[in-house]
Formats: sequence, C-alpha cells, structure tokens
Amino acid sequence: MPKTGWLILTLIFWSLPAYGETLPLPEPDRIPSLISVLRMHRSADFCGEPLPMEIPEVRENFEKEMMLTLWNRAQTILWLKRTARYFPRIEAILKERNLPDDLKYIAVAESALMPEVVSSQGAVGLWQFISSTAKKYGLTVDRNIDERRNTHAATRAALDYLSELRRLLGSWTLAAAAYNMGEDGLQGEMLTQGETDYYRLRLPQETQRYVFRIVAIKLIIADPARYGFDLGSEDLYPPEVCESVEVNCSRSIPVFLIARAAGTYFKNIRNLNPQIMGHYLDAGRYRLCVPQARGFEERFRNLLAEWLAARENSVYVVKKGDNLTLISERLNVPLKALLIWNGINSRSPIHPGDRLIVRPVMP
Repeated sequence: MPKTGWLILTLIFWSLPAYGETLPLPEPDRIPSLISVLRMHRSADFCGEPLPMEIPEVRENFEKEMMLTLWNRAQTILWLKRTARYFPRIEAILKERNLPDDLKYIAVAESALMPEVVSSQGAVGLWQFISSTAKKYGLTVDRNIDERRNTHAATRAALDYLSELRRLLGSWTLAAAAYNMGEDGLQGEMLTQGETDYYRLRLPQETQRYVFRIVAIKLIIADPARYGFDLGSEDLYPPEVCESVEVNCSRSIPVFLIARAAGTYFKNIRNLNPQIMGHYLDAGRYRLCVPQARGFEERFRNLLAEWLAARENSVYVVKKGDNLTLISERLNVPLKALLIWNGINSRSPIHPGDRLIVRPVMP
C-alpha cells in the first residue's frame, strides 16, 4: 500500500473513539432547519407591540431577517458571547428607568456590541451616535474624550433619545425606525404618505428592515439553545471588572501615568475607558474605571509629583533649522513617539524656542 494510504488509515484509527465512548454529535445535527425555525414563529413583538403577521409582506420580511441572522452563525455566536459583557449594565439602566427590556437589542443591531466601532457615516460606539446627536443628549465628543464609546454614558443618552422619540411618535416601533433614519426623515414620510403605521410605510431599505432585524436578534439571543447555539457560561466573554475613580488633571497628563497608579498597563486603561481618545488627558476632571480603586489616589499623586519634577530633563528646545525628523534622528527617538509625546502631527509647525518632550519620564 502507498505511504499515503497508510497515513490515512492511521489518522482514521486514531480518530475513532475508545471502547464505550461516543463521538460528539456534529454541530449541524443540533442546528434546527431554517424551515422548522420559521414554523416556530406565528407571532412576535417589539417592546410589547405585535408584528402584524397577517400581512403577507410583514411575515416575509420577518422570515427573511430570521434566516439571514441564523445563516451568519459566526456573527451570532459573537453577539451571544458579548452579551454577558455588556447586557448587565444596559439592563440595569433599563430597569432603573422602567423602560422595555427589548430596547437593549437595538445596541446589537447598531454595533454588534462593539463600543469602539465607527460606521462609514461617522456614527460611533455601541449605540452608533453621530457627533451632533451625541452632543445634543449630553455626551462629550472632542479630540480628548468621546463618550459615544463609553457604554454607561452612551446607553443613558440613547435611552433619553429613544424615550423622546417614543413620546413624539407614539410607539416604540416608530421610535426605533426614527432612531435609524432620523425623526425628521420619518415624520416627512409619514406626512407625505398619510400613514402612521411603520409596517405600512415605504421607507429606505435599511429602515424597512430595521425593526424586523431587531426582533430576529431578540428571539435568538433570548433563547439561543432553541436555534442550536449551545453556549455555556464558560463560553461567554466575562464583564470587565473595574472600580470608578475621579482623576483631577491640573495639566495634560499621560494615560500611562494613570495606568501605573492603577497597577496596570496603558492598553487595559484604554480598554476599560474606551472614551479616552489618545495617549494624554487634557487638564480637567475625569471619572475613570480602574481595576482597583483602593490606594489609587495616593499612588497617582506621588507618581504625578515625580513625573512633573523629572519632566524638565526630558525637554528639547527647538533651534533654528530644526525639523521634527531631524530632531528625532539627532536624539535617536522614533518620530512617531516624538509626535505622541507632544500631541502633534508630522505637519505641525515648530519654531526656534519651542519646547518639545523628547523622552517620557517613566515612574
């Protein structure tokens, strides 16, 4: 027998179960057929507002979103794994405000529960706020801080917005549609079409699908095993454990200093505080999450004093004829680092007498 044949037989032999054992059931055998899934649902609702399944177009649109969502199993598994990280915080705010629990599924439809995702239209965060709407609902959006990326702050703003839309339009279904396309656009369509029922309005394709997609997400996440997603608690992404501290920056402070005071590293502070946009925090007061708050204030105060005292030894005074590339080469520091330390870019002008940080002080 050729060597290839012996190799195949060997692999087959070692893949067989031992006596008394059974092979695990292949996943496809545990996944219900799409046809059987569609037969499960003769009714559905969003925030207690029923989908009128008796309308053929409504049933067709619902079934399409169910099948498309179930077909992309990898994406759905990631949604399910992320819910353990983000849903408890969202659910707590919903309960505090006595709002429908179904609203949390809008965050899945908007961002796949990724707090730092940015859309092609510039919408950012778990709830996909554009800058103007975020600022209208009290979120800070500037070069230093973008609270659209902060789960707690963005959730409160999104629920404020959705509640206002509900009061304006009279239903959560229309509120969700307006959240997707904007209240002005939706009201314009309602007036010109003489219709107030979402399911009878002709809207942009994305908005036409929006509520159906949210309902499909809701049904699957609420009962994943029913659809063949057998995830245990050990499969889910754990919530980020952190404590809140107030940081008072009298001047621009490097984030790595906060990380050192928190007994952790730069990346972890940025992960816990995705609203931080860069390597530094400008002067001001900040409420931040750190792995442990105990002792943080004293450590930060000591490290800050040490950093400020040693900072003068890390300054370079720009001379005539200097440019950023020349300075980085002369001092043997990466140009990228020089730009970060000084909060500038490669096109920023420098002038004789300017003072540049040329090496960080690492407490």
